Amino acid sequence: MIYLWAFIIGGVICILGQICFDVIKLTPAHTMTLLVVLGAVLDGLGLYEPLIKFAGAGATVPITSFGNALVHGALKELERDGWIGVITGIFKVTSAGISAAIIFSFFAALVAKPKG
Repeated sequence: MIYLWAFIIGGVICILGQICFDVIKLTPAHTMTLLVVLGAVLDGLGLYEPLIKFAGAGATVPITSFGNALVHGALKELERDGWIGVITGIFKVTSAGISAAIIFSFFAALVAKPKG
């Protein structure tokens, strides 16, 4: 059943993004920002963790999870280290993903032929 819910929840997040493109006419950058902020707000309200427990990868794979990770890391480190933890917490949780994106993008640029 978890696979079905992951598919449904992940699909709903993708539908929201597609609606932003097609209906609201947002640019990809605006849509991505909106979804990251949505994930951050939902985590700040305490709603994203239950969604992850319910939908698994359907909630952790889409871009909304990045916003969740940013806020989750900041709040966790805020409790532990105080206000400086807000800054350090963001980087502790997301540094691996950001590093991987940079490294893989570099290798893709070496292999792929850019459109020009």
